[in-house]
Amino acid sequence: MKKTIFFIAVAAFTTTLLSFYYLGQEDPWKVPEKFEKLKNPVPPDEASIASGKELYNYFCLSCHGSDGKGSGKRAYKLNNTPTDFTTESFQSQTDGALLYKVYSGHSEMPGFKKKIPGNTDVMEGSFGKTRIPGDMINYVRTFRKH
Repeated sequence: MKKTIFFIAVAAFTTTLLSFYYLGQEDPWKVPEKFEKLKNPVPPDEASIASGKELYNYFCLSCHGSDGKGSGKRAYKLNNTPTDFTTESFQSQTDGALLYKVYSGHSEMPGFKKKIPGNTDVMEGSFGKTRIPGDMINYVRTFRKH
């Protein structure tokens, strides 16, 4: 009887530990196919990058930091480190995938579909009617390692 109780206790303990492990794992951030294929219609010129930087400083800086490495002032308060925009895995994503992620959000990353004005149609699978989303994507592309 003592052996049975011991094995049940060990099994319960192991199950509890494994559940915390899996809860700590980030779900894959699935991007709908219609977004994967989107190209940024805004050319990455000086005006676009300057506008994107203003947007980034207002919406993203506090978590992602001025260097884009996820080292912003609010980052230490989060359970997960914000994405590092300088990595190849980030920079290799399509413009549409980045657009979707900015607008939809995931886990601790808030979605900006209601916070960034004038582009409520972005979540329908386009870059919207203004330059704002394209400018933001052009700016985060400047974090690419050279």
